[in-house]
Amino acid sequence: MPHETAPTLIRPPPLDSSKAAIENVLELTQLTDIDPDLFTNTRPLWHPPGARGIYGGAVIAQCLSAAQRTVPNDFSIHSMHCYFVLNGNAEIPIIYHVEHVREGRSFATRTVQARQRGKPIFTTTMSFMKQGAGGKHRVEHAAHMPYVPVANDDDEEELRLPQGIDGPFQSQRIDIENSTSVTEVLQKSPDTSVIDDAPNPHTKRTRQWIKARGHISAEGGHQAHLSALAYMSDSYFIGTVARVHKLWRMAPGRARNGKPSIDEDVRKKLLDNDEETIKRVTTPSNEIYIEQIRRGEKQRRPEVGMMVSLDHTIYFHSPRDFRADDWIFTEMESPWAGDGRGVVMQRMFTKEGRLIATCVQEGVVRLKQPTEEKL
Repeated sequence: MPHETAPTLIRPPPLDSSKAAIENVLELTQLTDIDPDLFTNTRPLWHPPGARGIYGGAVIAQCLSAAQRTVPNDFSIHSMHCYFVLNGNAEIPIIYHVEHVREGRSFATRTVQARQRGKPIFTTTMSFMKQGAGGKHRVEHAAHMPYVPVANDDDEEELRLPQGIDGPFQSQRIDIENSTSVTEVLQKSPDTSVIDDAPNPHTKRTRQWIKARGHISAEGGHQAHLSALAYMSDSYFIGTVARVHKLWRMAPGRARNGKPSIDEDVRKKLLDNDEETIKRVTTPSNEIYIEQIRRGEKQRRPEVGMMVSLDHTIYFHSPRDFRADDWIFTEMESPWAGDGRGVVMQRMFTKEGRLIATCVQEGVVRLKQPTEEKL
């Protein structure tokens, strides 16, 4: 008989309508009867279409959620350093094991390992600090948030749902700073082989507003907002490298499984749609493709052959001084890419302009290599 799998260890309970969607997504079940430091995902985890495994932000956030339940309430997370070891399988439960590394008066350290079928798929070390341990007199400074258009809750056309209509958070994109628009580039050169307008990709800044949908419950406390922030921090993160280079995420008309990535009927409809409709369906991976479909041009851009996260670091600056269900501004830049890898840095601000987190991620970014012509 074929081996049956299930996405959760225990049958999930009904969704709690008093909580935000992201709280339900990140809910954990504590396996107290086995070990109080063991946890498992209560609900199935999201597997992005075409991705190699589950959404990394979910594992990051659930590791944080598990660790937060093992420290005193007056301790707050200030840093977490994570490594993606193996692709997570959405059809198999994840077991989270929290190790108490240090119990200090001002700092506490936890290591969490996420396992599937006995193998580690993810590991992270987190440091927590006791409130007020920094003293009354402190050294203080913070980067300023750049001036950008404020997110608009009433502008439905600009709202994006990165994980679909039932996804736990939403976003609004802002134009990339120091980047020429697709239309401007095509006007300068109809030759799509030079459509990358960036002699200096490291100077570009990709920007967006994000927030958890609904209202995070008072019951969740500051821990729920921190876990939600960790979850959203992985949104379009390593993909920044592809965006600043204007690379194809996958070749137009073809997905990883060999099936068309854009249905032929959809392609025909795109040709007939007006500018506003096209704007709503445009994403970083298909914006140039859509433009070229309308111009009847053939794609000759480099294509991403593999792009996966290797590690993920978050420094939390104001762990109890923000709401994840209010708009948060994120700005990302890639200072370096090479040798099949790329590094991206991210800053996260409240809408009032207060820096609340700094994140760093390195990932594999390999181009699909051209097929050598036979002589």
